[in-house]
Amino acid sequence: MLIMVTGGAASGKSAHAERILCEHAQRASRLYIATMQPFEKAAAKRIERHRELRAGKGFETAERYTDLAGLHLSQRYEGALLEDLSNLLANEHFSPEGAGTNAAVQAVVDGVAALAEQVDTLVVVANEIFSDGVAYAPETTCFVRQLAAVNKAVAERADVVLESVCGILLTVREEQA
Repeated sequence: MLIMVTGGAASGKSAHAERILCEHAQRASRLYIATMQPFEKAAAKRIERHRELRAGKGFETAERYTDLAGLHLSQRYEGALLEDLSNLLANEHFSPEGAGTNAAVQAVVDGVAALAEQVDTLVVVANEIFSDGVAYAPETTCFVRQLAAVNKAVAERADVVLESVCGILLTVREEQA
């Protein structure tokens, strides 16, 4: 099962995603795939906050900044939480180790598909950055369009798409059995 949880900054999407994964993976066979590189103090602080929130919940952690498709798990997990698509795309787009501007979207989409094959339930966190109405520099606009393409592709594959708005979780789409 593939579940996508999206929302704006500080909307509660990560907490919702973690709770949903814990509900689906109750035997504590849980993997957290961290994509944020700790480049600066603010990033390190966010990473530490997320670690504290996961403490005692049975998560193993794998840090994967690029080439998600190349991640081959040593076991089948009941559930995995991928946090998050925008960091992964930025890494693929901008990092020297990444796929590069032209291949970043496909690298992320292929990575999500490959990961979904290796776990029973995959919960993916995505960011909604598309409605602020700000005119950005061309390279930022390119990234925003790429993130929209990634989110669209993952949402199309997902069994469930949810959006966190001010901490309230809304169902955007749910496949009917």
